Amino acid sequence: MPNTHIAWAVDSRYAEILRGNELIDDLIELDTRSLSGGKRIEGILLDVTSQLNRVRKAKFDVTLDFQGLWKSAFVGKFSGAKERWGFNKETLREPSSRMLLTHTATVDEGIHVIRKNLALAGQALKFDAADEVPLFPIFTTQENVAEAEAIAEKAGERFAIINPGGGWVTKLWPAENFGALAAMLRSELGIASVITSGPSDAELAQRAAAADTTRTAIIAEPSLKALYELAKRASVYIGGDTGPTHIAASANAPIVGLFGPTEWWRNGTLNENDICVERNDIGCRVNCHRRTCDKWICMDISVETVFEAVRQRLAADE
Repeated sequence: MPNTHIAWAVDSRYAEILRGNELIDDLIELDTRSLSGGKRIEGILLDVTSQLNRVRKAKFDVTLDFQGLWKSAFVGKFSGAKERWGFNKETLREPSSRMLLTHTATVDEGIHVIRKNLALAGQALKFDAADEVPLFPIFTTQENVAEAEAIAEKAGERFAIINPGGGWVTKLWPAENFGALAAMLRSELGIASVITSGPSDAELAQRAAAADTTRTAIIAEPSLKALYELAKRASVYIGGDTGPTHIAASANAPIVGLFGPTEWWRNGTLNENDICVERNDIGCRVNCHRRTCDKWICMDISVETVFEAVRQRLAADE
């Protein structure tokens, strides 16, 4: 659909990954935190109205709600589009937001979230969502490339990206385990480690580096697009179900994922060579998605198990 004008409404906190994308005609940045957080509907309406002047003026024909939330449905409603597509009630994250949609797509809940979103777009825009899923294109600048190359130069020719963050505490593999893994990668495979973090994960990165007995791992806090460029150059990426992992997947980096309360089949990568390390010997992971847990045994995974997964993932590309 080369003549289609495409706008993307995104939370301003995550807009950087989309800036400069040549496939998007209009990037609309929103403070979605003001559209939720227990506010009364009247308050949300006021915030939406003040933020969405650009959306109203554009006179869109169709909106696609991939989130299935009240706040995302409000964006579609206020766009004025006559067709507002979202998922059927059974697969919406907030089912009552269905009342703001005009059309729903029926999709299988038990499929990868990327295929689920493509199915919605395919039904709404009447195209065949093929089995082949292209890598999501992230457009970078020379500054992003230079930032990544400076980190890679410090790490050396062969290096792993290790990301100890995870958003939810239940997604976290112990930071000290990441440090022990870095030591094994260095001593047994000759691979250096770059421990990446954002501002909120700095303490985890410090703990991981302190646990590296070889004292060779380096800590880096790259921008999102520099992380993308760094992942292109990495021998392997190791991390949990978190944003940096998905950015590394877009860069087609070899990935070893560590998944606990969420599912690899839904949130992992689509590269058949990538490996997920997860506990399949416990029953409490079924439909878990807990952000807190009094057991928290799903991330009780040995360093040796993850190291062997890394070894297997490296061998798959040889």
